[in-house]
Amino acid sequence: MIKSFLVINNHGKPRLVKFYEHMATERQQELIKAVYGVVSKRDDSLCSFVDDETAFGADTKVVYRHFATLYFIVLCDRSESELGILDLIQVYVETLDRSFDSVCELDIIFNPPKAHAILDEIVMGGEVLETSASNALKMYLEQERLEKIGDPTAARAQSARASKFTGQQPSGAKGWGR
Repeated sequence: MIKSFLVINNHGKPRLVKFYEHMATERQQELIKAVYGVVSKRDDSLCSFVDDETAFGADTKVVYRHFATLYFIVLCDRSESELGILDLIQVYVETLDRSFDSVCELDIIFNPPKAHAILDEIVMGGEVLETSASNALKMYLEQERLEKIGDPTAARAQSARASKFTGQQPSGAKGWGR
């Protein structure tokens, strides 16, 4: 299970913070500082996985990617695949990039609801919902369209449908589900 998803700049300022486990605000602040302290000191040639039981707890590992001026960091339990989490980070960054047309730190600073909504299309309650950047963007744009036409009920219904399997045939699969 994913415990938190963080986006922190090179100077240690959190730009997006999402915790999927309940904890006190003070503990969240401590974790953010500890995580940034560890990942910012690591050389870019090292792997993107960190295990530190004293800093993060016995069942927590850190998986991160450093893009330009931002660290995209996921704290998860030991049952999660490190490569799967790296792929999840890549999907989120690709979706942001497509949505903001070449994303940068300022896009996240000035559009936090959009950055959070896109993350919610990919991860909800600590579980991965979507592994395709195209599908995540499509669901976000559909929800945005419904909100613009002024039908919040339809937008919530669309969001609920996005969190379930729709039974649609994957592209390129013939005879699926028959």
